[in-house]
Amino acid sequence: MSEASFFTDMLQSITDRGRQLLFSGSRATQVAAKADLQTLCEMLLSSRGEASGMALAAEILDRWGALESDGAQTFLHMLHEKFGADTTLLDKAIENYRTDKGSAAIIALHQAAEPRRQELLRRLNHAPNGTAKLVRMRQQLLSSKDQSDGYHALDADFTHLFSSWFNRGFLTLRPIDWSTPAYILEKIIKYEAVHEIAGWEELRRRLAPADRRCFAFFHPRLADEPLVFVEVALTRSVPSAIGDVLDEGRQQITADEATTAVFYSISNCQDGLRGISFGNFLIKQVVDDLRRDLPGLKNFVTLSPVPGFARWLAKVRASATHQFLPEAIRETLTWLDDPNWPDNEHAASEVERVLLPLAARYFLIERTPEGRPLDPVARFHLGNGARLERLNFLGDRSTKALQQAQGMMVNYLYKLDDIVANHEALAQRGEVIASPAVRNLLNQNDESHRGGNGRQGSRPFTQIMNSTLGGGRK
Repeated sequence: MSEASFFTDMLQSITDRGRQLLFSGSRATQVAAKADLQTLCEMLLSSRGEASGMALAAEILDRWGALESDGAQTFLHMLHEKFGADTTLLDKAIENYRTDKGSAAIIALHQAAEPRRQELLRRLNHAPNGTAKLVRMRQQLLSSKDQSDGYHALDADFTHLFSSWFNRGFLTLRPIDWSTPAYILEKIIKYEAVHEIAGWEELRRRLAPADRRCFAFFHPRLADEPLVFVEVALTRSVPSAIGDVLDEGRQQITADEATTAVFYSISNCQDGLRGISFGNFLIKQVVDDLRRDLPGLKNFVTLSPVPGFARWLAKVRASATHQFLPEAIRETLTWLDDPNWPDNEHAASEVERVLLPLAARYFLIERTPEGRPLDPVARFHLGNGARLERLNFLGDRSTKALQQAQGMMVNYLYKLDDIVANHEALAQRGEVIASPAVRNLLNQNDESHRGGNGRQGSRPFTQIMNSTLGGGRK
């Protein structure tokens, strides 16, 4: 029996005994048995006994799990409305702080400002499988269409607690291979979010060969549930298309022959942990492990999707105000309206000349209102200190990739000596560090399209594109 299983069984035993005490016999326990969820939550917050507290937590989570969608939503609303900060205590703490700014007053202010539901969630976490159930609770919260202040306040509490509970220090990295227990391999198939795994034979092709690796992070309270996993191809060069990586007829190499580790799929497994950052730790840990075991590896790159590119491009095409999209380019882009354009050699050639500079703009210039890169995958890798290395036209011809990115894929380069500087450039100056090849897709001399770097241009971006890319659709 594993340590995690022993701990879970022990918690279950204590909880069962607590339930026997709590829900049998006395008038007080009869009240508990008939109480609604709000009353049980109040009882849990006032509970002092370990066994009774675990029993109450288990009862609340069991009842919550049995609720229909509307009832579960009502429960989340109740957490916000009834278990916020005690405003009377908070007002008093604020008044005390105004007259005494010592450490004791600051501590009291901090404690008074904390919503009661944070302590409630901590106590619910004591129940057997409490962590997993709370992750599912947040998953339901995130799937809600409610975007009120209450929604954001409750999610902030979950995020605050989960960021501590799923701290890197609690996570363990495990290699996943063909000898891993089947119940975990089934979850790798289920959770793969980037390149679908059609079944066991395809999974074997991704795990069994000598030039393939897979790693996953696990948490002790979710012992058999991977949190995030990464699939790695060991190659002699940087691939530009996912077909080259997944081709079952490819020429396999030994691990010692490889010079490049390609992270071609990173999948978050738990929707309830969305936004809790541990994927960056995963990459750094895997790089360290691979360097230790395979000293011949020199390059660490990704082959990544671009899930936001097609949506951005459609918005740009629909707008008449974008100066960088002249009529000739708009005409060429009408090829994209034909679902078979990638199979038309002439169409693909025309689209490639137009699409690559637009993709460069999407990554290097366009920003969210908060000043961040538009693409979510780009935000992840660039925020971790990677360099935008190469844009790969039709790197993925799958239906999903054509819908999301017009088939575009990207290589991000993790050069260990530059990671910190690259991260700081993005965090402090909003600058995306990219290779010269990517930057050359833009007009190097046009200040207005270079993000205001002070260089004076001789020709605007639109003229460069018109002269370089030629006319419209033929």
